Amino acid sequence: MVVPGRRTTVWDRVIELTKMCQENSIDPRLWASQLSANLRFFAVELPSSELAEVLVSYICWDNNVPILWKFLERAISLKLVSPLLVLALLADRVVPSRSTQLAAYRIYLELLKRNMFMIKDHISGPHYEKVMNSVAKILRLSELFGLETSKPGVLLVGFAFKMVSQLVDACLSDEGLVEVSQDPSSQWLIKSQEMEIDAPERFDEKNGSLEKLQTLNTIMAMEMIAEFLRNTVISRLLYLVSSNRASNWHEFVRKVQLLGESSSVLKNSKVLNSKDLLELISNRRFGYSYDSKVTSLRKSNAIVDYGSLASFAGLCHGASLSSLWLPLDLVFEDAMDGYQVNPTSAIEIITGLAKTLKEINGSTWHDTFLGLWIAALRLVQRERDPIEGPIPRLDTRLCMSLCIVPLVIANLIEEGKYVFVMEKLRDDLITSLQVLGEFPGLLAPPQCVVSAANKAATKAILFLAGGNVGKSCSDVINMKDMPINCSGNMRHLIVEACIARNILDTSAYSWSGYVNGRINQIPISLPNEVPCWSSFVKGAQLNAAMMNALVSVPASSLAELEKLYEVAVKGSDDEKISAATVLCGASLTRGWNIQEHTVEFLTRLLSPPVPADYSRAESHLIGYACMLNVVIVGIGSVDSIQIFSLHGMVPQLACSLMPICEEFGSHTPSVSWTLPSGEQISAYSVFSNAFTLLLKLWRFNHPPIEHGVGDVPTVGSLLTPEHLLLVRNSYLVSSETLNRDRNRKRLSEVARSASCQPVFVDSFPKLKIWYRQHQRCIASTLSDLTHGSPVHQTVEALLNMMFRKVRGSQTLNPVNSGTSSSSGAASEDSNPRPEFPAWDILKAVPYVVDAALTACTHGRLSPRELATGLKDLADFLPASLATIVSYFSSEVSRGVWKPVFMNGVDWPSPATNLSFVEEHIKKILAATGVDIPSLAPGGSSRATLPLPLAAFVSLTITYKIDKASERFLNLAGPALECLAAGCPWPCMPIVASLWTQKAKRWFDFLVFSASRTVFLHNQDAVIQLLRNCFCATLGLNAAPMSNDGGVGALLGHGFGSHFYGGISPVAPGILYLRMYRALRDTVSVSEEILSLLIHSVEDIAQNRLSKENLERLKTVKNGTSYGQSSLATAMTQVKLAASLSASLVWLTGGLGVVHLLIKETIPSWFLSADKSDREQRPSDLVAELRGHALAYFVVLCGAFAWGVDSRSPSSKRRQGILGSHLEFIASALDGKISVGCETATWRTYISGLVSLIVSCLPLWVIEIDTEVLKSISNGLRQWEKEELAIVLLSLGGLRTMDYATDFIIHLRS
Repeated sequence: MVVPGRRTTVWDRVIELTKMCQENSIDPRLWASQLSANLRFFAVELPSSELAEVLVSYICWDNNVPILWKFLERAISLKLVSPLLVLALLADRVVPSRSTQLAAYRIYLELLKRNMFMIKDHISGPHYEKVMNSVAKILRLSELFGLETSKPGVLLVGFAFKMVSQLVDACLSDEGLVEVSQDPSSQWLIKSQEMEIDAPERFDEKNGSLEKLQTLNTIMAMEMIAEFLRNTVISRLLYLVSSNRASNWHEFVRKVQLLGESSSVLKNSKVLNSKDLLELISNRRFGYSYDSKVTSLRKSNAIVDYGSLASFAGLCHGASLSSLWLPLDLVFEDAMDGYQVNPTSAIEIITGLAKTLKEINGSTWHDTFLGLWIAALRLVQRERDPIEGPIPRLDTRLCMSLCIVPLVIANLIEEGKYVFVMEKLRDDLITSLQVLGEFPGLLAPPQCVVSAANKAATKAILFLAGGNVGKSCSDVINMKDMPINCSGNMRHLIVEACIARNILDTSAYSWSGYVNGRINQIPISLPNEVPCWSSFVKGAQLNAAMMNALVSVPASSLAELEKLYEVAVKGSDDEKISAATVLCGASLTRGWNIQEHTVEFLTRLLSPPVPADYSRAESHLIGYACMLNVVIVGIGSVDSIQIFSLHGMVPQLACSLMPICEEFGSHTPSVSWTLPSGEQISAYSVFSNAFTLLLKLWRFNHPPIEHGVGDVPTVGSLLTPEHLLLVRNSYLVSSETLNRDRNRKRLSEVARSASCQPVFVDSFPKLKIWYRQHQRCIASTLSDLTHGSPVHQTVEALLNMMFRKVRGSQTLNPVNSGTSSSSGAASEDSNPRPEFPAWDILKAVPYVVDAALTACTHGRLSPRELATGLKDLADFLPASLATIVSYFSSEVSRGVWKPVFMNGVDWPSPATNLSFVEEHIKKILAATGVDIPSLAPGGSSRATLPLPLAAFVSLTITYKIDKASERFLNLAGPALECLAAGCPWPCMPIVASLWTQKAKRWFDFLVFSASRTVFLHNQDAVIQLLRNCFCATLGLNAAPMSNDGGVGALLGHGFGSHFYGGISPVAPGILYLRMYRALRDTVSVSEEILSLLIHSVEDIAQNRLSKENLERLKTVKNGTSYGQSSLATAMTQVKLAASLSASLVWLTGGLGVVHLLIKETIPSWFLSADKSDREQRPSDLVAELRGHALAYFVVLCGAFAWGVDSRSPSSKRRQGILGSHLEFIASALDGKISVGCETATWRTYISGLVSLIVSCLPLWVIEIDTEVLKSISNGLRQWEKEELAIVLLSLGGLRTMDYATDFIIHLRS
C-alpha cells in the first residue's frame, strides 16, 4: 500500500530509480546508495515498512528478474528494510506461487535461511514494535493466539511458528500427502492456487526440468524445517507455542510426523533423514526435562517391582518406589479414626490426592489405579480381626476398599474430556486389576467376607459356562451344590464393584487366572435374582418374614433400593418401619455395589416429603416418628456413621437431623407411639436418639483451648454446626463441573431433595438457644439462676426426681438460687416424673449437675448417690447425657474442683488392674523409646481424679455394654477419654483400669487409648514418636519392626493382640494417627516435622551413601554406575521423607498450618539458618539433597492442601499463599534480602521447587505474578538454569511471552 500525499512522490521516485537501474544493469551497491540518498532527502525513517512493500510488490510478479532480487537483498543488508517484514511479505506472495515461481521460491528459502537464524540482530532497532505489527497484519498472526496483541515478543513467536508451519504445509502439499481443501490450517494454499490460474510461467529451463528444481526446493524446505527445529533460539520460541497453544502445536507435530514418515523426497536429502526429523519434533525435545537427579527418579517411577513385591510382606516393607504412594495409606488409615467424622467426602479427598500423587510421582494412570488398589487392600489386611471397642471395625475398611475406591476411579475416568481418553483410562483400570492378581497375600479375604468372595468367583465361572447368572445370582448360589470348589478373593469383590459402576464389564471374567476352574454342568433352575428381593420387587408384601429375609442380604441393584425407598415413604406405617429397617441392614454395611445409593436413600428418609393432604398445625415429621426413629437408631453405630462420613453425607445428615430435634424436642414424653413389636417410644426417645446422633457429627465437647494456638485453628475445631450447614449449602450451588463429577452431583441431589434453599442454625431457634448455652458453659462458669424462673422450676423438679430417695434432698440447692428448695424428702409415688419438653430440660441440666456436684463436695450426697442420680437423669432423657458431658468438660478444664481418692469405698478403685494396665502400656510403646511415667512410684501413690471426671467415669460404668446403650456410650466414650487425657497423668490409665473391670473384652482398646495420652503430656514424647515414624519409614532403625522401612514399618498391622499371641508394640504411624487430633499446638508440631525432615536427609546420606562413596561422588565428575545407583536410592529416600513429612503436616494442621508453613516457616528457616560453624557444615551433596527434600515437601504440602487444579474450594487461597512464598524467593534473587542457609541448599531448593511446579503442576504458574516470574527466571539464568527459566516463563501465558521471547533471544548461545 502506497501512502498518498508527499509520500506518493518518494515511492514514485523509488520505483523510477529501481526501474532505471534494472534496465541499465546498475550494480546493486550503487542502486542502494542512490536509494538511501533519496530516502534521506525525503526524511524517511529506516528501516522503512513502506519501502519493503513497494519493492516486494514491484518484484511480484511483473518484474521477477534476478537483479531485482539482488536489489532487495542489498536493501536488507543495509537495513533499509526489515528482513522480518520482507520475509513476511514474501511468505504471503512467494510460497503460494511456489509451483510456478520456482526460482523465486528458491530465493525466498535462501533469504529465510540467511535471516531467520539472526533474529537477535533484527530486533534491536527502535522500530521493532512497528515492524512486528506490520508483520502480524500481513500474516494474520492474531488468528494463531485468538486475540489482538501488539506486544512484539508475542508477535515474533507467532512469526517464527508461521514461517516453519508454512514450510511444513508446503512440503506436504507438494508431495500430495494432504488434501489441502480439507485442512483448515492451510487455507492460504487454497487462495494461492486460485491466484496461479492465469499466472505466466517465468521459469527459463536451462539447467534441468521443472520437476527437478521443484524436488530440490522441497528438499531444501525440509532441511530448513529441520534447521528451525534444531536451532536453539527458534526451537525455544517454538516451545512457547507448544506451551500456550496446545491444539496448534499438536496439529503441527502431527504434520511433521506425517512428513517424516511418508515423504518420498526426503530420501534424496544428503543432510536429513526421516529418523532425524522425527527426533527433532519428539516429546523428548519439546517436553521439559529438569535436574537429572530428579528426572531419573521420575522416569523409573513404576509403582511396584513385581519381583520383589510378590508377597504381602514385600508390599508392606521396604522403601521401594511403591512407598511413594505412602500418603494414600496414611489418608486411608486416618479415615478409620472414629473419634471424628469428616464433612468432606472421602471420594473427593482421595480423588484429589490420587491426581496429586500421579503428577508428583510422574506416574501413569495404570500405576495410579494400582496404587489405590494396593493401599485399599493394605487397609483391610491391617485389621483383619479388629480389637473390640467403640471404634470403626472391618465394615468401614471394606467400605473404603470396595465402594469408595471404585467410586474414586469412576470419578477419575469420567473427568476425561474425550471418549478416547476415558477408554484409555478404562484400559489402565483393566491392566491394574490384572496385575493385582499377582499379590495373593493382599487379596486374601477376611473371614467374614469369604462367602461373598466365593460367590463372586462362582458368578464368573457360571457366566463363562454360559449360564444366565443375572445381577445377583451369587447371593443365592448354594456353594455346597457347586461341582467344584470356587475359591474367591478380594479381587473378585473389587471387580464386581467396578462392574456395578459401569467402569468394567463382564469380559473381566475371562481374564487369565481370574477363576480357578470351569464347570460343564450348570445347576438346574438357577434363579435370576435373589428370591426374597425378586419377590419383593414383583409386589410381595413387606411383612415381618420378608423384612427378616431382606435385612440380612444386601440389595443387588438400584431398582431394588428405589422400590424399598418408595415403600418407606408411601407405604403403611408398618411397611415404613420395615423398609427403614431393611435399608439399615446388610445393604448399608455390606452392600458394597450399591452402598452409595443406600446411604443416599437413608439420608433422604430423614427429610420425608409432606403428604399432599396434610393440613395439621404440627410438623409432618410427627407422622413419620416411628420410621424416623428406626433410621436414626439404625445408622447410629460407629461403623455406620463412618460410612456416611466416607460418602460425604455428614453435612446433609446434620441438616436433616436438626428439624427432627427442633420438633420432637418441643414435645413432652406424653406424646408417644407404639411399634409393631409392641415397644412404645416417646417424643423423648426420638429426640434423644436424633440429638445424640447429631452431636456425634462434630466435636461438641472440646474446650476452647483446643481451638489452636495463635491464629491457626486445629483441624477439628472447624467442625461446628455452622460449618456443616455451610458445606451442605455449597452443594446447592450449580457448577460447570457438576455434570462430570458423579459424587458431587449425588450430594447436590440429596441436598436439594431436602430443601432447595440454604439452611442456617438460625432456622432452628431452640437448637440455637441450646447451642449458645453450650458454648457459654464451655467458655465460662454458669450464670446466676433467677429464683422462680421457668429454668429454676425445672431444675428443682429434676433434682427431686434424681434424688427422691435421698433423705434431706431439700439441701440440694440450685446454684446461686438464694433459696432452699421448698420440697422435702418425698416418696417415689408422690413425685411423678416431670413433664417438660426436652429443650427445657437441657437448659436446666448444667445447673442440676452443678448442684449435685456441689452437694457431693460438701458431703450431702455420697458418690454412689451422685452416680445413681445422674444415671436416673440420663435414663429419663438420654439426650441430657450430652449436656452432662459438656458441663463436665468445661469444669475439668477449669480445674476448680478438688481431686477425690479412688479408694474403693466412696469411689470405685482401679487398684485391681492398674499395674496390669501400666505393663501393657509399656509394651505398646516399647518400640518408641518414650519414657512412661510410673503409675505408682514406690507403691504409695494415691489414685486420684478431679471430682467432675470421677463423677463422669462413675456414671459411664453404670451403663450396660449392650446394643441399647451403644449409641450413648459412643457419645460419652470419646468425651470421657478427652477429659481424662486433658487431666494430669495418670488420670487416663486410672479411667482405663476402671473401665477394664467393667468391659474386659474392651481391654486392648482401653489400654491403647491410655497409651496415647502419654504423648499429650510430654512434647518430647511427641517428637520422639515422630522421629520413630521417620526412622521406621526410611529403614533407619535397627529394630526388627522397621525392617527396610516403607509403609509396613510405619503402619505395621494396626493394633491388636491377635497377631502375636499377646499385646505387642504398635507401629509408630498408627500411634500418631490415633493421637494427633488431641494435640493443641499443631504449629510447633509441624515445625518439628520440618526439622526432622531436614535432619533425616543427613541420616539418609550416612546410611545410603558411605563417606567413601560421598567422596567418590564429589571427586568423579560424571560418577560411576555404582555411585549413580546409590544416589538414585538416596533420592528415592529423600522423596519418601518429604512425602511422609508433607502428609503428617497436612493431616495434623490442615489448611491453616500448611499456609503458615509455606508463607512464614520455610522463609524463616532459610533466613535464620546459620553458616558460621564451618565444622558442622554438611557436604555439598547433603546440602543439595536437603534442597530437594524441602522442594518436594513444600510442593506436596501445597498440592495436598489446594489440589493440582482449581476444583477444590481451597484452591482459591493458592494464589495468595504461593505468591507470597515466591515473592520471598524473588526478593532474595534480586538481592533485596540475603539467606543464611547453604548456597547449595538454596539453589537446589529453588530449582527443585520450580522444576516440580512446571513439570507437575503447570496450572499453578498462571496464578503467579508476572514480575515474580521474571525475577525468578533471571535468577535461574544466573545459575545456568536457562531451560528451566524458559519453561517457567512459557507457562505464564501470553502475559509473560513478550518477556520470554526477549529472554530467549538474549541468552548466550
